Amino acid sequence: MVTVAAGVASVGLTLLVIFADLNTAGQVASVIGTVAGLIALVVSVIALFRDTGTGPSSDSRRVRAGRGAIAVGGDITGSALGKNSKVSGPPTPRSRITARRSTDDVQARQDGIAAGGDITDSALGEGSER
Repeated sequence: MVTVAAGVASVGLTLLVIFADLNTAGQVASVIGTVAGLIALVVSVIALFRDTGTGPSSDSRRVRAGRGAIAVGGDITGSALGKNSKVSGPPTPRSRITARRSTDDVQARQDGIAAGGDITDSALGEGSER
């Protein structure tokens, strides 16, 4: 679409130079250039503030962990988290897939544990076992 518009404008300006004078063609080209620049500015501002659903702007989740803390942005399944924690036995398969909410913050303060999803079948904390 843009290519067609540029082609039509080029042909139009060439015809204007041929059938009119160079001064008129220069003034018309100046007006067309100004209008095209303003359109490009509007499109770029719209693209800057538009949420496309991809990339960093769509995922505003922040995952933060304090000193000695554990923070996970998603699910924790069958894990050993913390000093001297251990998991014994066979791993447990995930029972379901949870919907990820991308706008929730996950924050674990000092020596804490936090997850943005479900925590299942895990050994959490100092010296814990599963």
